[in-house]
Amino acid sequence: MGETGKRLSEEAMLREWEEIQAAQRDMENFAVLYDRYYAPIFRFIFKRTADESLSADLSSQVFFKAMQKLSTYSYQGVPFSAWLFRIAANEVRLYYRKSQKKRVVMLEDQHCQALLEEDNYVNLQALQEQMIAALDSLKPDDLEIIELRIFEAYSYKEIAEILDISLSNAKVKVHRIIARLKKQLNG
Repeated sequence: MGETGKRLSEEAMLREWEEIQAAQRDMENFAVLYDRYYAPIFRFIFKRTADESLSADLSSQVFFKAMQKLSTYSYQGVPFSAWLFRIAANEVRLYYRKSQKKRVVMLEDQHCQALLEEDNYVNLQALQEQMIAALDSLKPDDLEIIELRIFEAYSYKEIAEILDISLSNAKVKVHRIIARLKKQLNG
């Protein structure tokens, strides 16, 4: 399950909303939220940059922006973390757009097999090379969706929350992108 995947009960989300409201009244109370979410946000960013220093910088930027925009945050029935992950995803996109560097995707054998739904692929090295080429051909937004679903095992609901899209749109996008990748790999 993904970083947001610690499914919070409605009661826990309401308690968290009270913490957020306390932070909205007095920014010193933001420390509780920072302490809870810094490590998952850092991991989320690190998986996309593979650079510890850059991940720390971007994580700091995420929390700085969250603090700046906290007064506009309102409870929407989803965990606060979804809002933070959305900010983090935007910061990573912004970094790669400004620096014009290629995004990092940590590809492992099980990810290749998960995309193909085959457990007995003979030449994993060749499959990995094909997969890298196929992933390189994806648009950045499509790559992000595949990364969230396949590489990080986020649920469709979590993907929808992070990307601020509907649940059905998240499912459709994942299935269409996987179909394109399979076609490319099998073609």
